[in-house]
Amino acid sequence: MFLSLIRQRRSVRKFMDKPVEKEKTDVLIEALLRSPSSKGGNPWEFVVITDKSLLEKLSRSKPHGSSFLKWAPMAFVICADSNVDTWVEDTSIAATFLQLTAESLDLGSCWVQIRGRMANDETSSQNYISDMLNIPEPLKIESIIAVGYPMERKPPHEKKSLNYSKIKLNSYTRQWL
Repeated sequence: MFLSLIRQRRSVRKFMDKPVEKEKTDVLIEALLRSPSSKGGNPWEFVVITDKSLLEKLSRSKPHGSSFLKWAPMAFVICADSNVDTWVEDTSIAATFLQLTAESLDLGSCWVQIRGRMANDETSSQNYISDMLNIPEPLKIESIIAVGYPMERKPPHEKKSLNYSKIKLNSYTRQWL
């Protein structure tokens, strides 16, 4: 079941104008809170965004790759305590759990990278979003995950398109296949 889920999951940037039901939102939140973290520290925090005006503002959080947020029915801002040395890994795992759970609920999703990005020439995406959502220090934002009902379904990537040259056996110099 898990393999079929990851085979079919694709990034979705076009969503139906349909809210995600509370029952499904509750499942998405549970998945986030069940996400593993280093030493069980759970340094992550999540801001669920359903307000259309905030989604529109988030769509301007960086010059490229965030504009579709204004059409998403909801988004999750994924952040964590940056004093924890594994905050990037822990938030990445949580975001992945969220995306796979969304797929299992027939919802689409797409990752928007925030860490290390700029909103414009003067302001980091981190500061732009933190100011907008009142996110305090030392929380840092890793990503935003848009979630909603997909307007279209993309076919899965075919197995023959997978780049097996990225897999090595026992040494970097020996190919898997």
